[in-house]
Amino acid sequence: MLGPLSRHASVGISRVAIILVMPRLDDVYWKFGFTAEAAQLLETELGNLLIKYGVVEEDLVNQPNPNRAADLFRRIDKHSLGQLIIKLKPKNQSIANLEAVLAKALDERNRLFHSFYRQHNFHRNSDEGREGMLDDLESVHKTLLDAYKAVMLLSGVDLDKLLATELPTKYLPI
Repeated sequence: MLGPLSRHASVGISRVAIILVMPRLDDVYWKFGFTAEAAQLLETELGNLLIKYGVVEEDLVNQPNPNRAADLFRRIDKHSLGQLIIKLKPKNQSIANLEAVLAKALDERNRLFHSFYRQHNFHRNSDEGREGMLDDLESVHKTLLDAYKAVMLLSGVDLDKLLATELPTKYLPI
């Protein structure tokens, strides 16, 4: 005996089942990590710009001094995202022109790391709540990535035009 689907399939009619998969808590944690990476990329690139300006100011290209260079790196590496933005503004007018984008990214980064889970509280315990958390994380990720792309343009890198095959794939020691 043919079942309902088999009988219809035999005359050329097929049925498609749509299965809705609700977000799991693991999906939220994954997206949080993905979003945190965007924040880290932004911080790293702003730090790279500050290092570049420090190398020029201390003339470390023409007068190499590994100790001064290491000290410069250690000082900059301790800066928070907000401190990096403040320190770069007087050194680069383009950073000042990105003030609104960077301020929004800073606010979203701080909310992500300091209050995201507190704000969402028990939303994690329901399908709808986790969906809202994912939507929020997507919004934060977009804000951080937009700021990162804008800062990368200052270094002459247009991430939207790069192909995946052009991106570095190996670890580079610092």
